[in-house]
Order: sequence, then structure tokens, then C-alpha cells
Amino acid sequence: MRRRELIAFLGGTAALPFLARAQQPAMPVVGYLSARSRGDTSHLIAAFQRGLAESDYVEGRNVIIEYRFADRQYERLPAMAAELVRLPVTVIATTGGEPSALAAKASTSTIPIVFALGSDPVRQGLALGINRPGGNATGITTLTNEMEPKRLGLLRELMPQARSIGLLLNAGFSQAESQLSDVQRAAAAMNLPIVVLRANTDQEIEAAFESIGQQRIPALIVAANPFFDTRRNRIVALAERNAAPAIYHFREYAEAGGLMSYGLNFPDVYRMVGSYTGRVLKGANPGELPVMQATKFEFVINLKTARAIGVKISDNLLSLADEVIE
Repeated sequence: MRRRELIAFLGGTAALPFLARAQQPAMPVVGYLSARSRGDTSHLIAAFQRGLAESDYVEGRNVIIEYRFADRQYERLPAMAAELVRLPVTVIATTGGEPSALAAKASTSTIPIVFALGSDPVRQGLALGINRPGGNATGITTLTNEMEPKRLGLLRELMPQARSIGLLLNAGFSQAESQLSDVQRAAAAMNLPIVVLRANTDQEIEAAFESIGQQRIPALIVAANPFFDTRRNRIVALAERNAAPAIYHFREYAEAGGLMSYGLNFPDVYRMVGSYTGRVLKGANPGELPVMQATKFEFVINLKTARAIGVKISDNLLSLADEVIE
């Protein structure tokens, strides 16, 4: 082989790996939109990634994840959702409640959306039906907002002599009136008055806990909603300061020092969102994927907090707990 031909041959051979790489399809991109912060939800992000791995998608290896966190500022979500659409991403996974899902839905009618939310997605306009969503969105519903009567029953078990129970309600939340109706109906069956404390801002939360002390409200349900979740540590601290026995809707409150929580295992919910996202990446049509309902519930009691606020936890309640924090 002549020298010039040899150089051309070797040069062409060296270029083959580059050409092969250039011809490889680009990695799919998942848009991860959350109303919460990265630091506040690192364990949930890890659960989402585990769900993706169930479909053999590993971040950095064969999928890219574009994260957007509103850091409790809901007004940022529409712009973040629009940014993900412009990239564009292959699918948008929304977490942190209804605001993220609604922002994504308002931004696109074509890019698939996988949501996690605590209310009925049909009522929220995210799906046409549960078994067949019909549009570009599907996901996981926790129905967390519909579990308030169960929490009321647990609080009644804790405080059987209580003459009333407080309900801290976010008046700006779309499901607030439904939550109130559910609690009032359950309370009426117990002949137990409900004192409603409405709070839609940080200042109103502070004022609500002042009212708890002034009105000597013996116990409190903190109604499930994304706004309160982003103020979790502050709400727990105010409850302890006022020695108010309170029940919340997921374990992170109890881990932060809340007295009791009853609700879904949220890492499992996020894993399910990741799993559904993986199925969409593999070609599943979100309009034909049924909205799943999470079913793994857990009851957590924080005995350290009980001792700090002077509350006695009955043996019966302890026997019902899935976990007791000492």
C-alpha cells in the first residue's frame, strides 16, 4: 500500500468511532418540576431515580434529568414549566402537589406529563378519567386530602376528653372546602365541634397558632396541602411551642418533631412516579396509562415530642403505629 493511501486509510479508521458516536440517538431528557426545594426533597428525588431505574434508565448514563425547583414560590412554576417545554424535554414529571402539575398542564398539551398529587386529577382538569386519562397527563394520586377523617379519628383516640378539635386549613387550596366538609361530617358523628383556623400566608399561620393558645384548643389537625408542606418545620415548631397535640399527613412532619402523622409513604409515591416516567420514555401513551392510587399508608408517633408537650400516648395507639420515634 502506498504511503499516501496508508495515511488516508488510518485517518478514516480513526474517524470511525467519532462517526459512530455522532450517529447515536440523543439521550432522552426528563423535566423534573417541583414546588419544593432540592435540599428538602433529596430522599424523594432518590426514590424517583429508583423508579426510573426499574425501566433501566439511569441518570447520566442513558437519560438526562433537568431539575427545576420553585423553592416554595409557586408563582415561579409557570415560567419553569415553560422553560422545560422550550428545551424541549421528552416528558415532565411533576411533584410537590397540584401547583406543579397544573403549571405543566398549562404549558403543554403534547409533551407527556407524569404527576403526583393529593386530589382527584379529573376534578383538577388533569385527566378525563382515572382508567383512561385521555390526554397527555397521567400519574399517581395519593388522595391525601381525603384522609382527614381518619386523622380526626386518631386524634380523638389520643384526646378522648377533648371538647373540640382545631383544623388548620389553607383557604387558598383548591380542595380546602372538600377537606372541611369531610372533617365536619366525621366530627358530627362523634358529636365533636371543629374550630376552623384558616391560613394562607406565613403571617396567618402565626396568627392561627396564637388563636390555639388563646382559645385553649386541645388538639389540632393540620390539613394536607402543598403550602403547609413547604412550611413544615415552622408549623411543627409552633405546635410544640404552644404544646398543641397535632396530627399531620405524612411522616416527614413526625420526623421533624410533629407528634403524629398518618398518610402515605411518600418515597414509595415518588418511586411510582419514576416508574411511570420510565414507561413513558419507553413509548407508553400517557393517555392510556391509568392513574394509579398509592396505597402504602403509615402511622408514625413521635414519643419524644409527646413527652416534651406532656401528652400520654395510649397503649392502643402505640399498637397501631407503624413506627414509633423515640
